[in-house]
Amino acid sequence: MSADNSELFVSTPVRKAVISLVIPTVISQLITVVYNMADTFFIGQIGDPNQVAAVSLCMPMFMFLTGLANLFGIGGASLMARSLGLHDHDRAKRTAAFSIWTATGISLFYGLALYVLRGVLLPAVGADQYTYQFCEQYIFWTITIGAVPTVLNQALAHLVRSEGYSKQASFGMALGGVLNMILDPIFIFPLGLEVAGAAIATMLSNLIAMLYFLLLIRHRGSSTNVVLHPKYYTLRQRIPQEVLLVGLPSCAMNLMGVASNITLNRLLVSYANTAVAGIGVAKKVDMLTFAIINGMSQGALPLISYNFSSKNFSRMMAAIKTTFLYSIVVTSICAVLLFTCAAPIVRAFIDDAETVQYGQLFQRIICITGPIVSVTMISITIFQSVGKKLEPLILSLLRKGGLDIPLMFLMDHLAGIEGIVWATPIADCCAMVVSIALFLPFWRHLSQVLHPADLPTL
Repeated sequence: MSADNSELFVSTPVRKAVISLVIPTVISQLITVVYNMADTFFIGQIGDPNQVAAVSLCMPMFMFLTGLANLFGIGGASLMARSLGLHDHDRAKRTAAFSIWTATGISLFYGLALYVLRGVLLPAVGADQYTYQFCEQYIFWTITIGAVPTVLNQALAHLVRSEGYSKQASFGMALGGVLNMILDPIFIFPLGLEVAGAAIATMLSNLIAMLYFLLLIRHRGSSTNVVLHPKYYTLRQRIPQEVLLVGLPSCAMNLMGVASNITLNRLLVSYANTAVAGIGVAKKVDMLTFAIINGMSQGALPLISYNFSSKNFSRMMAAIKTTFLYSIVVTSICAVLLFTCAAPIVRAFIDDAETVQYGQLFQRIICITGPIVSVTMISITIFQSVGKKLEPLILSLLRKGGLDIPLMFLMDHLAGIEGIVWATPIADCCAMVVSIALFLPFWRHLSQVLHPADLPTL
């Protein structure tokens, strides 16, 4: 780690350090969401709800790639930052090599397995005679061909950020997003490839972003701990356990998110394909708020990890308080905007009256939990930052899968189609209550090891 980056973790004023790490990460997350939305937006301009529905049906399987990236990216970044706080550069390098090569192997296997099993999996997630062909085209390019670049693009961003290079990491993530927004309309319209064109654009964008990170690592040479050479790969020093157990909650939340979205789509498709298209648009829009939450929590992770391992608890607590405050304020503003502007936002994606009617209703339901989700997500990240395993896993499973899936079936029975969508906000509220109950004892413990004069203030 360079002297400048060490100063960012050690002595830069906390607010400035948090902002320096968080803003680039938030921007890159927003651009990533925008390019994910671009597929839905440009495909929506075709005017075919079945193609929009196909993208929505495939999204859970594509989200699994983010789960893999988080497993090795967040788990690896946490251990790397803690190792650097102890000045153990050898362990940091071995952590990076383990994360990169294991992520590559597993994502390659997933992409191939999904293609072989597509005839069974696609009907299982809700594809029918009208959407099956579109789903098949989309997963071939984005997952079978694109799994490795999609996972490594995100995982490498986490590892680069663990050394304090937030701007470089964010540029790589943003690069993929900008390219996708440029390539989408070219492949969809002039080339006439429609949903397959959107998928090819996504794959190429992630591939180029991955190549950027590989060139960045090569350019930095011996000054970086993010190494690619297989000689650093190891299954020793408890590196696999630490990476996998710390990254597991984020991966589990993505996996349970996959199950949650499949359940949601399966229940809604029994009402209408336009309802599936509507929830697809609403969830894509709501991802803007989630991107801000993710950006703030992931951006602050290396700062919290570094100061925890170096036992600078006062600085660590100040960083936590600052991150919580900024996140809640910004997500509250987003919730108000998305609620009040629901109809024109959905209509911008697809000008189909029934889809717009469903979409604006669903968006108003799911957008209200932004500040609530921010409390849970930052709590999860804090526990991951210090190497805790059980607390983030509990919160991740509560937020996705543990509560919302049973609630979907219950609310479907009690309130019909609206009830299905209300299950997610109810689950998020319950998860937030539990996150506060788990976080407060941890905060009190940190306060007890500090002299009163050392307690952080904003």
